[in-house]
Amino acid sequence: MYVEWRQIHKDGMRRVHEQTVPLYQRTRSFRVYASNVMPGMLQTAGYAAGLLRAITIFQGTPDDVEDAVAARLNRSRVIREGDHRFALLLEETVLYYRVCDDEAMRGQLEYLLSIMGRPNVALGIIPKRARRTVWPLEAFYSFDDQQVAVETLTAEINLTTPGEIRTYLRAFAELSRGAVRGESAKGLIRDALSALG
Repeated sequence: MYVEWRQIHKDGMRRVHEQTVPLYQRTRSFRVYASNVMPGMLQTAGYAAGLLRAITIFQGTPDDVEDAVAARLNRSRVIREGDHRFALLLEETVLYYRVCDDEAMRGQLEYLLSIMGRPNVALGIIPKRARRTVWPLEAFYSFDDQQVAVETLTAEINLTTPGEIRTYLRAFAELSRGAVRGESAKGLIRDALSALG
């Protein structure tokens, strides 16, 4: 249930991406809230490389960034293949946090604009000035209302208790109320692109 990242990443990060492929493939409905970085399933190679490199350095884990990026991108095929639905919420600040160089960040934001056109993807962005009924939370992923994975600095917490899952789904619903979608969301992404210069 509670596993420290240093244990998960003891052999590098490639393995954890490969091990979670079955969970991603069998999940039909994803609900994802991201307050700090782009959700893994939306990351481009350049963005993922910058982020995973920073994690490797910070955690002092074995450097398998190139293989981990390939494994992450392979796992992310679920967004384009199969019968999966994605409800994704991002805090607006995620569009600005630089975990990679400007060129990779530009590619990431452009990819985000393109993925919004997919019929199985519903992307909401919570503006930084939105009135909130739920404060910014730690990033979490819901898999078919059966499991919620919560990401903290030191560990991943996998919740399967119905009451805890309901609480996270309630928070997701509340956070969704403050999100903008469609052209308004695209406008926020374009603003972030313009800020890159």
